[in-house]
Amino acid sequence: MSTVIDHVTLGVSEFDETRKFYDRVMAALGFHIVWEKPSMVAYGIGRNDDFGLMADEGRARRGTHVAFRAPDRDSVHRFHAEALKAGGRDDGAPGLRPEYNATYYAAFVIDPEGNRIEAVSHG
Repeated sequence: MSTVIDHVTLGVSEFDETRKFYDRVMAALGFHIVWEKPSMVAYGIGRNDDFGLMADEGRARRGTHVAFRAPDRDSVHRFHAEALKAGGRDDGAPGLRPEYNATYYAAFVIDPEGNRIEAVSHG
């Protein structure tokens, strides 16, 4: 994965069928399943989860999710503040996300088109 994009997640309406497709396609590129839940799956090379799918069934369409790598926590705060000033909607204030891992520090914003963007620092 690049040093700019941390990971990308696609919101999908037909999770099981779409997952079957990506299980094969990602394996052809050398990706394996890094982790999975009933409504999510993450693929990667090594231990990094670079690309994933998330079920949108039963809720409003979430669009695409892109997580940008931030060099530090201050950058995560600046990203969040500027996104809100530019017309984005808050979807998670800057802070630790221990449900992902102990050093996962991120902020989430919904852009004007409804896509979910994130800035994350792993330091």
